[in-house]
Amino acid sequence: MPPDSFLAMWIFFWCRIRGKFASFRPMGEMPAKMLLRAFALWAKCLLTPFPEEKSMSLTPSAADKKARTLSEAMPYIQRFFDKTIVIKYGGNAMTDPMLQESFARDVVLLKFVGMNPVVVHGGGPQINEMLKRVGKQGEFIQGMRVTDDETMDMVEMVLGKINKDIVSLINKHGGKAVGLTGQDGAFIRADRMMLESRDEPGKMLDIGQVGEITRIDPSIISFLDSGDFIPVIAPIGVAPDGETLNINADLVAGKLAEVLKAEKLVLLTNTPGVLDKDGNLLSGLTPKDIDALVADGTLSGGMLPKIGSALDAARSGVRSVHIIDGRVEHALLLEILTDEGVGTLIKSK
Repeated sequence: MPPDSFLAMWIFFWCRIRGKFASFRPMGEMPAKMLLRAFALWAKCLLTPFPEEKSMSLTPSAADKKARTLSEAMPYIQRFFDKTIVIKYGGNAMTDPMLQESFARDVVLLKFVGMNPVVVHGGGPQINEMLKRVGKQGEFIQGMRVTDDETMDMVEMVLGKINKDIVSLINKHGGKAVGLTGQDGAFIRADRMMLESRDEPGKMLDIGQVGEITRIDPSIISFLDSGDFIPVIAPIGVAPDGETLNINADLVAGKLAEVLKAEKLVLLTNTPGVLDKDGNLLSGLTPKDIDALVADGTLSGGMLPKIGSALDAARSGVRSVHIIDGRVEHALLLEILTDEGVGTLIKSK
């Protein structure tokens, strides 16, 4: 690395320690421009006093444990710097206030250390609750929600509120989140999905306003990323005739990871990960392993869209896919920044 580039990088990390996280992005700039921006930020940092020192309150053993955890994260921060990580946010992590705060802090921290998180959220439990209030029962076929006109109105209303809540939480913790749906700029295009009946092979089932993605335009996400924003996406797409379509959030996350050439796809669930028939966690799987688990019936129901999304992403160039337990506080950080992780890792090979 040329000396001026090295100096710019050194100043960059020094300023990150001082807390000026989001105002400097060295990647992709010429060394002279990097250096100029770095010195400008350095001067700004010098005018800002360090936070007040805190007295030592940890025992030596607790301090050593914390230090080891922080040190363990360093190689992962280096490896995933400026990489895109698509996160499907769902399950208990969306309904438990403590886990909501934990998730928002995790996303902001990933951004602050140089990664590019993109959040796709679901809303199944909240949609079911809203349908119950109006006397409707949610219906699913092969893990997909049957969506008539009235249900679609409910879906849009609920996902809109959830999207705003997530954006507010991330911004509360210091991030710059922007809420989107696939309708914005029509960046998620879809056709109506038809499912083949498992009882009557060859018979196609109409499940209403449910979308199958045909195209995702990544330019709006790239634009937001260039400004250090965190995209938060509700899984709604647009048909060629302008009809609004409900799309499974796992499928949106998987397709988005493919299009963005993401380093990782992380799916939060209400289970420890992928389990075998005896309920034991399978911590590491390949696409071939997944095919066998689907074939023998180990994986079924609501897990099928997640597995389908994971497989498609892994086979399309996403380096790794993680299916993790969203009920664990800071599950996102534990999976990405530590050696052990908290779920199932699906590798591309």
